[in-house]
Amino acid sequence: MLVYHASNEVVEKPMLVESNRLLDFGPGFYTTTNREQAVRFAASVVRKRGGKPILNVYEFDDVGFDGCLLLRFDEPSEKWLDYVAENRAGRYAGIRYDLVYGPVANDNVYTTIGLYLRGFMSREAAIAELRVRKLYNQLVFCAPSAFRYLKFVSAEEL
Repeated sequence: MLVYHASNEVVEKPMLVESNRLLDFGPGFYTTTNREQAVRFAASVVRKRGGKPILNVYEFDDVGFDGCLLLRFDEPSEKWLDYVAENRAGRYAGIRYDLVYGPVANDNVYTTIGLYLRGFMSREAAIAELRVRKLYNQLVFCAPSAFRYLKFVSAEEL
């Protein structure tokens, strides 16, 4: 399956780097199967860091779903919401997975998660709200061993 990584540079050899941001699925190398989503995110990266938008394309061997310690969310659920909320708050202390796959809590969705985190929305209401939104996916490589299932294909300046 093709996956995309948005950046302001070509990334032929992905690696794990320390992030100064709290992300949905914790630290890792973030990709998506949705090209349109990656293109939009590349523009966002350039606004924040400068440079030119680059779309890195990889082939992911989905044998990796069986060969890695995988956490998979096929849709927003209570478990997904709690996992994202704990990571975004910097409080996740559970199992460190090799791969995490599931919906993206983008800026539109994060408002709902923020209301949930501050106690203004119940878990059930937040899940109901998220299920009616069009959510894209993300596949996050959280361990160096997971990169063996990822092969660089190309990089495209947008």
